[in-house]
Parts: sequence; structure tokens; C-alpha cells
Amino acid sequence: MAGFSDRADDPVEVEVVPHPALMLLFDLGDRPLVVDDGGGRQHRGSVAAGLAPPPGARGRGQAGSFECLQVRLSPIFAYAVLGAAPELSGTVTTLGDLWGRDAARIDERLRAARSWDERFAIAGTELARRYETGRAVDPEVGHCWRRMVAGRGQVRVDRLAAEVGWSRKRLWSRFRSQVGLTPKRAAQLIRFDNAAHRLAAGHPAAAVAAESGYADQSHLHREVMTFTGATPTRVARAPFLAVDDVAWPGRP
Repeated sequence: MAGFSDRADDPVEVEVVPHPALMLLFDLGDRPLVVDDGGGRQHRGSVAAGLAPPPGARGRGQAGSFECLQVRLSPIFAYAVLGAAPELSGTVTTLGDLWGRDAARIDERLRAARSWDERFAIAGTELARRYETGRAVDPEVGHCWRRMVAGRGQVRVDRLAAEVGWSRKRLWSRFRSQVGLTPKRAAQLIRFDNAAHRLAAGHPAAAVAAESGYADQSHLHREVMTFTGATPTRVARAPFLAVDDVAWPGRP
């Protein structure tokens, strides 16, 4: 979890850069946060974004007090916490549509909190409660996801299937039904995330392509465009990527 706040005379606009986690965004500002889902629909207030939202998804905080609590959930935990995690892939929806009255109750508690630590504790308690009563992913699916993350997306699906004793077809089916992406697409997302952070750190695109497992620089360019609709140069300047190491110090 990370808290963001700003007081600006002009609207604050932030592009959503796909990340190998589902994102919950609790809107805590004076004026509602507006999120464009990349498909032409706008959502106001607190939202949930699944894995790999469409290119062009962005959030816009209106002038005044901008505050939000962002939570990133690994898909192997989001499956239990959100219930509808696989169906969220490639989409953005309001928390009200996902959790009903519970979303308004949690928003109210977070707004009444007197500190960020208290907000983190409230959110953590709510998510833990949902996790404990939710349905867990198959251990095999969890293993494959963790191996993908550890290998930065450069792990062959056939090898993962052999490790868990499943056929490629069974792994493909179970993984997609619980994570929301095929194993191949999930690995591509993890690899892209690693590359995007290297670009944001100032590494040359050619070096990033070679170190991240892409065939060449043009391959990296195509994949960045596929996930974001923007060039690697533009993605490297994304504001949220620039502060990731501060907001998420435990990021692999």
C-alpha cells in the first residue's frame, strides 16, 4: 500500500502504466477522482483495475486537495480478496460495483482516519478479512506465478508445467481461470514491468531490451506500445514509475 497526496491549482493527471498486480484506488480527496478506463468510459471515486488495463487508462485528480490510497494485490491473493479478480483483467470498475455497500463503508472509515498509518491499518484489516473468507488459488498456480515473478517473466511455460506435474493445457486453463491472463501473457506483463522500471531508471533502450529478454530493441518497442499505447521514451517519464522505489520500497 502507498498513500499519495497533493494540493494543486490545476488538475493532476496520471497515466496508468500496467503492473503485474491488481490495483485498488481509494479516493480520499475533496473532489472526486475521475478515471478513464481506456475504453471510453469514465469512473468517479474509488476504483479497481485488473491486470493489463487497456492502453490510455488514466486518472485525473481535480484541482484542490488530491489524496488517494493505492493498494497493489498479487493476483494469487486478489483471487481470494476480490472474488471477481479474473473477470477484472483488462478492465477498470468502481469499488461500489465490486463490493456494494462495503465500498462506501470502507471509504468512510478511511476518510475519518487521522493518519496514513491508520488508513493502512484499516485497509489491511479489510483485505485480510476478505482473504481469510475467500477461495485460494491452486498451489500449482501460485507456484507458477511466483516463479514468473522471480524470473522476471523469462520462464518457459513448458518448464513450469513440468515443475507442477501438469500438462501444458491444464496449466493454461487453470492459470487463466484464476489469474485472468494466460501464462504467456502474464509472463509478458512481468517482463514489461521489469523493462519499464529499467527505462525509468535511465538505462538505454537497447540495453534494457537485451537484459529483459527481448529479441531486440524493436521487439521492446512493440511490447511497450501494446501494453501502454506509448513509446518507451514516454513511458520512461511516467510520474508513478519515477516514485515507485519510494512508494514501494519492497518491490522486487
